[in-house]
Amino acid sequence: MTRLTGNALRVTIFIGENDVWHHKPLYGEIVHRAHQAGLAGASVFRGVEGFGASSLIHTTRLLSLSEDLPVAIVIVDTEDRVRAFLPQLDELVDEGLVILDDCEVIRYVGRAKDEKAPGRRKR
Repeated sequence: MTRLTGNALRVTIFIGENDVWHHKPLYGEIVHRAHQAGLAGASVFRGVEGFGASSLIHTTRLLSLSEDLPVAIVIVDTEDRVRAFLPQLDELVDEGLVILDDCEVIRYVGRAKDEKAPGRRKR
C-alpha cells in the first residue's frame, strides 16, 4: 500500500468533457496513465458551469444545455512523482489548463482489499 503524508504536489487539469484521446474520453486516459505511473490517486470532477480560454460558457442549465461541460482531474502525490508525470500531460492535453499547487497530505488511507461494502467500516 502506498503511503503518502506531509508535503505533496497537486496537479489539476481542466479540460472539456468531450475532449478525446484516440476516440475515448481524455479524462479517462489521464486517469489510466496516472494509475499506470503508480501515482497515489486521481479523481475526475464534472463541473456544472464554466468557461476557459475560448470564453464560451458551458452550463447544465436546462435552457442552454451544454454537451461539453468542464471537467477537472485532480492528482496528488510527491513532487518528484507528479513532476515525472507532467510530460505525459504535455502529450495528452492540447487545449485546457494544467496547474500545480503545493499541498500537505494529512491522511491517505485506502480500504482493505477484503472489505466488501463501500462506505461501511467496522469500528
